[in-house]
Amino acid sequence: MAKSSGGTSSRDRIVAGAADMISRRGLSATSIREMAKHADAPLGSTYHYFPEGKQQLATEAVRYTGEWVARSLREELTAGPAAGLHAFLALWRKIIVDTDFHAGCPVLAVAIEEPPTGEVPPALAAAAEVFDQWETLLADSLREHGADAEQAAQVATLIVAAVEGTVALCRAKRSTEPLDRTTAQLQTLIAATIKD
Repeated sequence: MAKSSGGTSSRDRIVAGAADMISRRGLSATSIREMAKHADAPLGSTYHYFPEGKQQLATEAVRYTGEWVARSLREELTAGPAAGLHAFLALWRKIIVDTDFHAGCPVLAVAIEEPPTGEVPPALAAAAEVFDQWETLLADSLREHGADAEQAAQVATLIVAAVEGTVALCRAKRSTEPLDRTTAQLQTLIAATIKD
């Protein structure tokens, strides 16, 4: 995950550290104490910034990751869907390679946690919003380049689902081969979808 730079606030550093920790261990296997320690932050200040505890911090970590990825997508999608796809894939490739296959996507990690019966935890709701945001950015770009609305939405969902699943495959196999295969197929799909 992107680490926050030295010029950011303690709160931002804690959120970035939590996102990184969740991307490595999942939400259930990560305590708020471990997230604070990973961010080099005192536990007291962690509870100061996140008085509702672990679920509040996890929600912020998911939103942080969502916006971090969305910023990259927005920048690259100005050059078209193929450039956006390339940036999306390159971002996740860098994370899995730089962490020696130890980190994945904290949004996915939170999304696959089993919620309490009859409850939608805030972090899970945030994960759904983040996936929607990424899909919307991709679908909008596809539409701008000639895809009809339904096809654009379907392809955008497929891209997000394929990339998220591929990151999990790469971690399990400790190889970027699944990412290489997915990249090739998604590039072909984008080329067939747009009318440029």
